[in-house]
Amino acid sequence: QVQLVESGGGVVQAGGSLRLSCTASGRTFSTYIMGWFRQAPGKGREFVAAIWGELGSTYYGDSVKGRFTISRDNAKNTVYLQMNSLAPEDTAVYYCAAGRSSYRVKWEVRSYDFWGQGTQVTVSS
Repeated sequence: QVQLVESGGGVVQAGGSLRLSCTASGRTFSTYIMGWFRQAPGKGREFVAAIWGELGSTYYGDSVKGRFTISRDNAKNTVYLQMNSLAPEDTAVYYCAAGRSSYRVKWEVRSYDFWGQGTQVTVSS
């Protein structure tokens, strides 16, 4: 069992930046694919970014490509999401997720086995 705890959410003006963190329990963190998803009110959960493998391969959703960066520190069991050039449409609850296998479809919710409780990001115009 893996427990995930997100932090770093808050309120920011459009054009600003935030960095989210997600710390995982367990000793096999480095073997998991880690992802970030978000969910705005009244909408489904949207894929944001994923990172996996020894080389730290990454993949991003189209709506955040070029603005967000995912990274991980295996020594700290932590994955980060650096969010720049934030816009009001980025407002959502952001969830961290962990998957046992990186061979699944990385942008699908069902590919991940463990989820954090979420952290709110609000971007004001």
